[in-house]
Amino acid sequence: MKEYQVSIEEYEQGQPFPGTVARTIEESKPAWPAPRRSREGSPNILFVVLDDVGYGQLSCFGGLVDTPNIDRIAASGLRYANMHTTALCSPTRSSILTGRNHHSNGVACIMELATGYPGYDGRMPFENGMLPEILVEQGYNTFSVGKWHLSPSEDNTPAGPFHRWPLGRGFERFYGFLGGETNQWYPDLTQDNASVRPPSTPEEGYHLSEDLADQAIKMIVDAQVNAPDRPFFMYYASGAGHAPHHVPKEWADRYAGAFDMGWDAYRETVFDRQKELGLLPHDAELSRHDPDVPEWDTLSDDERRLYSRMMEVYAGFVTHADHHLGRVLDTLEKIGELDNTLIMIISDNGASSEGGVSGSFNEMLFFNNVPEDFEETLARIDDLGGTKSYNHYPWGWTWAGNTPFRRWKRETYRGGVADPFVVAWPAGFSARGEIRSQYAHAIDMVPTVLDALDIEPPKAIRGVRQAPIEGVSFAHTFMDADARTTHTTQYYEMFGHRSIDHDGWRAVCPWPGASFTESAEVGRKVGDPITAELLEQLDREGWELYDITEDPSESRNVASHHRDRLEKMIALWWSEAEKYKVLPLDGSLQSRLATERPQTSKPRSQYVYYPNGSVVPAFAAPPIFNRPYSIEADVDLPSDRVEGVLVAQGGDAGGYSLYFDKGRLTYVYNYVGRDEFEVSSPDPVSSGRHVIRFEFEPTGEPDFGNGKGVPGKAQLYLDGALIASTDFPHTTPFLFELEGLSCGYDFGAPASSGYEPPFEFTGRIHSVTFDLAGALIKDDDTEIARLMAQQ
Repeated sequence: MKEYQVSIEEYEQGQPFPGTVARTIEESKPAWPAPRRSREGSPNILFVVLDDVGYGQLSCFGGLVDTPNIDRIAASGLRYANMHTTALCSPTRSSILTGRNHHSNGVACIMELATGYPGYDGRMPFENGMLPEILVEQGYNTFSVGKWHLSPSEDNTPAGPFHRWPLGRGFERFYGFLGGETNQWYPDLTQDNASVRPPSTPEEGYHLSEDLADQAIKMIVDAQVNAPDRPFFMYYASGAGHAPHHVPKEWADRYAGAFDMGWDAYRETVFDRQKELGLLPHDAELSRHDPDVPEWDTLSDDERRLYSRMMEVYAGFVTHADHHLGRVLDTLEKIGELDNTLIMIISDNGASSEGGVSGSFNEMLFFNNVPEDFEETLARIDDLGGTKSYNHYPWGWTWAGNTPFRRWKRETYRGGVADPFVVAWPAGFSARGEIRSQYAHAIDMVPTVLDALDIEPPKAIRGVRQAPIEGVSFAHTFMDADARTTHTTQYYEMFGHRSIDHDGWRAVCPWPGASFTESAEVGRKVGDPITAELLEQLDREGWELYDITEDPSESRNVASHHRDRLEKMIALWWSEAEKYKVLPLDGSLQSRLATERPQTSKPRSQYVYYPNGSVVPAFAAPPIFNRPYSIEADVDLPSDRVEGVLVAQGGDAGGYSLYFDKGRLTYVYNYVGRDEFEVSSPDPVSSGRHVIRFEFEPTGEPDFGNGKGVPGKAQLYLDGALIASTDFPHTTPFLFELEGLSCGYDFGAPASSGYEPPFEFTGRIHSVTFDLAGALIKDDDTEIARLMAQQ
């Protein structure tokens, strides 16, 4: 009798039992479902996804940011000089994990900006199976650590639904954050399908990069101990170097003075190094000076000092993350698995421009259209990278970080889409420290892995018929530097910015223009709608053409010399756009935040919370921006010295908190970390059961262009009686620090400078209710005037 009679797939699909069931064991014959086991010698797979790291930043790509562990992998394998992404994080990550284009995945942009069209809805279709869904059926363990950002933001609550979270898409374990960014000192963490708090505090030495490495090592070692013959696939997605650029000070200090030469000299230095390394031909040109970036020599001494420090902090952040990745690699080496691990390291897009022209102490200023204050940032230079900052560097370092290319993240020039890429598999191929110049794209990673493993893409996954994989394998280039490029055509689109690669040529239609400066000169700006009339004009006049084989940095626009070729490439772009669900073209940006999306619960104007529950993600919290609202808490106070948070959202980069401080009821509204507007009871509240209420009543209109939400009247009530009132001159227009809502404590960074988190409430909370219906208590004008006079 065979020990195993039926595959586990057949067994699970209800095939007849192949053994015999009789009245007694003696008359019966057993049969077991055969366990899933990988092929003998199958390699582990490790995808390392960096965030907002440009082509010219890593040391193994000529950059001046030291990454010795990534360099170590490059030395044991290959660097691909011609790898591409989508220009933005979620779209690229969807392509990395599925082998399909980002619009085919419904991920045209980040999940928070989804709109109701097939290529834009943020609902990754299950017919586009992910690599872990494939490999788990091949006997692999599958682990995800770090940034996810691939489930609809409205689904990322403790209520789910969970089917698009990592464990719903083939991963067996997950530890990280579900959104696009998080505070590296106070991260919003999820373990598997549950919200968890960080294991320690910044004061105790906590940082997310170290925590992610700890968790990755634990997953790997646990699997090795219990099933040493079972390979794993790990998706390791560090938060570095996405803003906020948070890092222990000593790591930033390693770079003291390293960037004092400025971004212009940085580009020249890195460009020369890239040619020496063989990443660029010796006759390559450095792309033009970007019109949006001031020349370093024109800056004041204070500007140079501040901007140099911002780059030191960023470099320290990336080097620190590389150090902890090294601990994961050391673990693989210790258990004898490093050589038989196929490692692919990639950044999700080019360096990020979200710090603005002068950088930012608080990135939330950029997202809320709040003008930067240079003197304010300079005064806090020593806090950059620390727990009180939410910082990002200026455009000059963004541009320099993408050397030799032009532009940056969110745009489809090569500065946005050409990224560092490293591949190593010592047991699988013998090439060491070599360069590959074949064109490749993030959608090619999955088919390359399947090719290397000799696995056919499945026709169905969990009963869902699979769509064709759209990428192609580049495994044939592992041992052949002269192998032909098999990926010959690739379209790009991001917020209306378009381009296409085809047979070594590149056509680009920048939107709203080749730079912000040049866009303004023709009366266009980011977020403007693309009308049909305008689109026709762009297709007539707006496309540029580059011969990338001769001009990899897009320095010489030859559109006027090759009009026939350009027109064919424009037509090819439209053909690809139809094929891959790119239409309709949408150049909008911030207006997408206001798009109404399907919610897991019915529309409501009331939100009720209870103490000590899981953190409510920022995009699922009550939308209180630019509207009347109230917060009402039913509480028991054990004494008139009660302390702690009733409810809070956001952190010191922007948010609010309703809390007691030595018995005094206080509401603090943190305006993008710049101002704290406060209303507080004049006296401590007596012990006993009370109904606490805060109301906000708008008294004017927002000024979105200058980063100001509505002004309004802020009032506190005790058991229905008005006890304090003040005016807030303005509020936050669009979003707080991306830290969720917590009830009974303040999760993460404090929304108010008046306490240290978690500042748990010492009384009893029965419930806290937000009401957004606009029903406010009407107060007597005389009573309001009396209270205002007492302030």
